[in-house]
Amino acid sequence: MQQSPGLKEMIEQLVSTPSISSTLEQFDQSNLDVIHTLANWLQPLGFEITINPINGKPGKANLIAKRGSGDNAFVLSGHTDTVPLDEDLWHTNPFAITEKDDRWYGLGTCDMKSFFALAIEAMKPLLDKDFKHPLILLATADEESTMSGARALTAAELSNARFAMIGEPTGLKPVNQHKGIMMLQALITGTSGHSSDPELGNNALDGTAVLIEELIQYRNEIKAKYTNDNFNVAYPTLNLGCINGGDNPNRICDHVELAFDIRVLPGMDNDEVLRSLKQRVMTKLQNHHLKCDLGLIHPAVAPFENDKKELVALVEQISGSSAGPVAFATEAPFLKTLGMETVVLGPGSIEQAHQPNEFIPLSHLDPTVDIIRRLIFQVCCKD
Repeated sequence: MQQSPGLKEMIEQLVSTPSISSTLEQFDQSNLDVIHTLANWLQPLGFEITINPINGKPGKANLIAKRGSGDNAFVLSGHTDTVPLDEDLWHTNPFAITEKDDRWYGLGTCDMKSFFALAIEAMKPLLDKDFKHPLILLATADEESTMSGARALTAAELSNARFAMIGEPTGLKPVNQHKGIMMLQALITGTSGHSSDPELGNNALDGTAVLIEELIQYRNEIKAKYTNDNFNVAYPTLNLGCINGGDNPNRICDHVELAFDIRVLPGMDNDEVLRSLKQRVMTKLQNHHLKCDLGLIHPAVAPFENDKKELVALVEQISGSSAGPVAFATEAPFLKTLGMETVVLGPGSIEQAHQPNEFIPLSHLDPTVDIIRRLIFQVCCKD
């Protein structure tokens, strides 16, 4: 059997291969080089390789690498993309591994390219065993932007998998809940005119003040109505993120764009929240003779809750940590929808993700390999 590179070499190669995803076209990049790199490592190890282009997303694809036959597969899942970066804020080369203070620095070391290399390292000693259930390594596109890769998956192409573990940075503690997120944009439209006479127009900024007041009131209402004490922030949040409008101080403002996000708790429904908010906003702005178009910037991500116990119990036992919630969103809702009991666990801390000088602690490498190896053996190899 052909040897794949060593662990550090694999992580170095993945980090050195740019694969930024962004909703802004000027920053968005293909992930195909990462996909083909993983395929080239996995195929000699006996994995059946499927590369599925993402419809409507040129240069983007998912990798499904499968070893073994039949249904009830175990999926080790990660995303191939990283967030954009400001290289001026990095103290090291973001596209190389720099070892310092018992850490490996580089873009994607934590979130989450290292997970692929650690998973491959973990499975190597098990590849001469009989796989009673298939093992799948899943590598997706665009998690950091639109989640187009996860949205494109089907149960059939994942062999109707039974279990899935996503290797997002959780400090090696299993995660069984997280909030959902939707990002919204409101476009308030008025009528321009000379500022010396307010009657010549209808000021969209005045309407925006009304809108913001309504959003703050809604935020307070959902905070009081919904709670989940498992979370550090035990209530749903609404964050007013950015605003842009008008063109000159001496003109009545005829347009304003306001963007915000809402993070809902498990048990809440994004669609229901959006319908309720639209009705309130439209009514309020119509009363001021202003038009407001409120919609999603990109499709929402549902909240996640693992309501099954078999995989969670096994991961808790092997990791030595109890499962709990996190505030950030993952691809877990999409895998759960496809019928998989899903848990999130990986090396590194979310506090390092999306930050300059991202790193993975060297102390997390061996424990990650051990956890993944024991999970593969228990789920795929054991009678």
